[in-house]
Amino acid sequence: MGFLSASAGFTRFRITDPVPDELWPQAHERLKKYAFQEIEDTTDERRWGWVSIENMLDNRWREAPPEKGEYLAFTLRLDTRRIPPAVFKKHLAIATAEEERKVREQGRKYVSRERKKELKEQVKLRLMARTLPIPAVFDVIWAMRENVVYLCSTRSNISEIFTQLFTDTFELHVEPLTPYSLGVKLLGEGEQKRLDEVEATIYAR
Repeated sequence: MGFLSASAGFTRFRITDPVPDELWPQAHERLKKYAFQEIEDTTDERRWGWVSIENMLDNRWREAPPEKGEYLAFTLRLDTRRIPPAVFKKHLAIATAEEERKVREQGRKYVSRERKKELKEQVKLRLMARTLPIPAVFDVIWAMRENVVYLCSTRSNISEIFTQLFTDTFELHVEPLTPYSLGVKLLGEGEQKRLDEVEATIYAR
């Protein structure tokens, strides 16, 4: 689900660094530098990058620019290959049986531990090359005037990927806008001590 859907869950981030004015004209090129690249012709397990919010296949923003008035709108695309455990177990058993047959023909009694590790890696790579990656997209809205960024996901692993990629792309650090940090922002840093002393109220006993 994305921001263009009827409903969406999201995480808010605040930018902790000063944003230079010259960044805005560079935003489009910075996104393209870290744009998503397909992995279908590789054996990569997963890959991520930026794409257009209108079309996850458009990693050059040919259909529409990311600038939307006072906002930047783009999407984090994550492609992941997943080999079903039962499939991996089957093909590993086949490869192991074939290796054991070769070992017996050579007059040896067992397959070495190192060779078993090699077989696992070989089977994994072979299955990866035959497995189609599953795409997932997570929309991003950057309110430039407020310097608040909205990520259309509440998953911690997606937040980690997003924060690192955002920092690499724009050379700016972000952190989740928690109720505490939002309180400091609204009340001012002078009231931070009072927030630190707030205790939870128990309404039911």
